[in-house]
Amino acid sequence: MARSDLLVSLVRSGSTGDQATFRRTVDALIAEEQAKKHIVLAAELAEAVAHAPATLPAPRNGNGNGTSRSVTAFEQLVYEVVPERRLADLILPPTVISATEELVEEHHRSDLLRSYGLEPRHRVLLVGPPGSGKTSLAEAIAAEVMVPLVIVRYETLIGSYLGETAARLQAVFDMVRQRRCVLFLDEFDTLGKERGDEHETGEVKRVVSSLLLQIDQLPSYVIVVTATNHPELLDRAVWRRFELRLSLPQASRAGIERLLERWVRRTGRPLGLAPRTLADKLMGASYAEVDDFARDVDRRAVLAMPEPDLPAIVKARLAQWKERAVPGS
Repeated sequence: MARSDLLVSLVRSGSTGDQATFRRTVDALIAEEQAKKHIVLAAELAEAVAHAPATLPAPRNGNGNGTSRSVTAFEQLVYEVVPERRLADLILPPTVISATEELVEEHHRSDLLRSYGLEPRHRVLLVGPPGSGKTSLAEAIAAEVMVPLVIVRYETLIGSYLGETAARLQAVFDMVRQRRCVLFLDEFDTLGKERGDEHETGEVKRVVSSLLLQIDQLPSYVIVVTATNHPELLDRAVWRRFELRLSLPQASRAGIERLLERWVRRTGRPLGLAPRTLADKLMGASYAEVDDFARDVDRRAVLAMPEPDLPAIVKARLAQWKERAVPGS
């Protein structure tokens, strides 16, 4: 039987519409039932709250009374994507594919794990250069687990006033706890900076502390995927929060060739040159850039129908690609 104080808090927060307290109380109930080895009950509570309607905690007006707030406020902090890209669509090292497949299996068979007092892993850190497939992998995880991909919008999350960013961050985490989803935080070093950096302000350090606390309190049915191009900037305490840390390398020649071959098979339209030849000419590009290149060739070929000159189109695209602006130029 749950403790009386938790039951009182549950009823009080439910009757007043205090969603934040309600969710924290349910989390505490789930944790207590798990500690008692009441695995089935804990799983049922987690599943029930995961399907609860998403509403933001009501803000307080000047008199201390709650006022209603629509879900639009939450949507200002994130945007939701219906995932389409699958794991089989990506060019990844075998170790990354294997680790991701294991993560997906754990979530598909979470009931079995919970019956033995275990939870599926749900905190993932992706490290790799721009265009290496970090965002695509987050989308693929969501697609394989069959849940929405919720992406944090930094342009609205980061506030200019003291405590504003931490408050918005808590609002995001309070909301995602109420549903099964993949929460994606790209450019994670923006939030997870090293607190020991003497150049950072106390506000940044408070945001990092708040972020780490929120990650720790996420239930296992919420998969949080973070990505960074600059792992050296992350706070040391951030690293140990993540049960799965995956490194995505720069695009290789063989990987570029495989991506182009898949593109031709998927579209049924050639790219004017053999994938091997194109891969040699596109060395140094990221997977994202190669994908953009193939789309560009395809786009020009469609516009030049009914008889597109593919070799000429590819030659022109390659000339543009070689003259493209690059970072630092």
